[in-house]
Amino acid sequence: MTDLTRATAAELADLLGAGSVSSREVTRALLDRTAAVDGAVHSYLHVDEDGALAAADDVDRRRTAGESLHALAGVPIAVKDVMATRGLPTTCGSKILEGWVPPYDATLVTRLRAAGMPILGKTNMDEFAMGSSTEHSAYGPSHNPWDLERIPGGSGGGSSSVVASFQAPLAIGTDTGGSIRQPAAVTGTVGTKPTYGGVSRYGLVALASSLDQAGPCSRTVLDSALLHEVIAGHDPLDSTSVDAPVPPVVEAARRADVSGMRIGIVRELTGEGFQAGVQARFDEAVQHLVDAGAEVVEVSCPSFTYALAAYYLILPSEASSNLAKFDAMRYGLRVQPDGVDAPSAEQVMAATRDAGFGDEVKRRIILGTYALSSGYYDAYYGSAQKVRRLIANDFAAAFETADVLVSPTAPTTAFRLGDKLDDPMAMYLNDIATIPANLAGIPGLSLPSGLADEDGLPAGFQVLAPAMADDRLYSVGAALEARLTAAWGGPILDRAPELEVAR
Repeated sequence: MTDLTRATAAELADLLGAGSVSSREVTRALLDRTAAVDGAVHSYLHVDEDGALAAADDVDRRRTAGESLHALAGVPIAVKDVMATRGLPTTCGSKILEGWVPPYDATLVTRLRAAGMPILGKTNMDEFAMGSSTEHSAYGPSHNPWDLERIPGGSGGGSSSVVASFQAPLAIGTDTGGSIRQPAAVTGTVGTKPTYGGVSRYGLVALASSLDQAGPCSRTVLDSALLHEVIAGHDPLDSTSVDAPVPPVVEAARRADVSGMRIGIVRELTGEGFQAGVQARFDEAVQHLVDAGAEVVEVSCPSFTYALAAYYLILPSEASSNLAKFDAMRYGLRVQPDGVDAPSAEQVMAATRDAGFGDEVKRRIILGTYALSSGYYDAYYGSAQKVRRLIANDFAAAFETADVLVSPTAPTTAFRLGDKLDDPMAMYLNDIATIPANLAGIPGLSLPSGLADEDGLPAGFQVLAPAMADDRLYSVGAALEARLTAAWGGPILDRAPELEVAR
């Protein structure tokens, strides 16, 4: 029998639909893989073995009874620990929410359950999604399966590494400034940030409400499209949800046609500052698209130069507001201040936040509160929002010339754990190519472009499209993936070293 842990979601769907395997067999194989390797990778914060097997058994029963089921019914999935999951812990990688079990599901989770997809567990993340390496998780970092001494990206390093280490065929991530796409780039996987509002944010613990977007993590472009179709669509519970038909993403991924498409290379997102091996793989990938019939044009988006600065004013400002609800009064951690017999609510709140929030969260709350303070709002937050408008205008002008825009996803391959932990600015620069899409609300996808010459680690290729034209991402991604896979002689993850299996 095929190694079920290495099968793609599409392959598993075919096997399940044909009755060749049961969902219990698939789920059991993945849980056994987790037991063997996750001690080294640390992708999960919580594994729900009983719940996943019960959901798998239910799908098997319904399939045996002849019920009409979703194509992905019985295909297991992992969910980033920023999504509310009824009956399962949701910590956001923070001590301040340690042990919190939501009484409800996020809309996205409701849709996964309705499709019959067993939820294997909750994946590790930087605390409240603040980070690019997963090193800011209060529960310890995740590791890159290509090299356990390196980062798997962030904030969704748990979701990228769970897919790259074959513990799950699919995972859910969230992308506020690149936290799906950058982890995909450094782990040799595929990650998609849908159009802002294309996937409901109801039940997603907010970091920056105008930037956050949940999306798929997978090993193939088609698998991402299949999952995208499950989770997308209008939700009346989310006021930012787009009330429009879901773009035909699966059809686009299966068609994989770029003939006649105009591919725009963003001048500001290539060249200087990008690792030589990353740039080389990007250039080769562009040539593959030309060979497939696409036309390449160069575009300039001059406001992108200011995207990083604008983002790191807007995000902390919104985070400062959103995280104010963690006040020790209603749920989560509560710490009594030392040496105070009858502490006030403010004293308990201060003691709890001091103990419950990590350094990076405190750093961003302080920055955001300052940027929103009287006398500084217009100079900082207001100015950043004006830059955001200019970035959106640059995208609009670029899409007059090109159908999609492309760039390397991240400037470097995965760096070593600890290398940038004490240098916030160096850490923030990892998102330089991904942030503009979040500021403009447009969709983006990252897929592997190959291995960098310097270190043999994966590099990522980013595709960006206009709002609600998510299907273009999948047309370009699938066409490029097919050519690269043929050039490599198989999937890129086949080149990753085998993980030591616990006995």
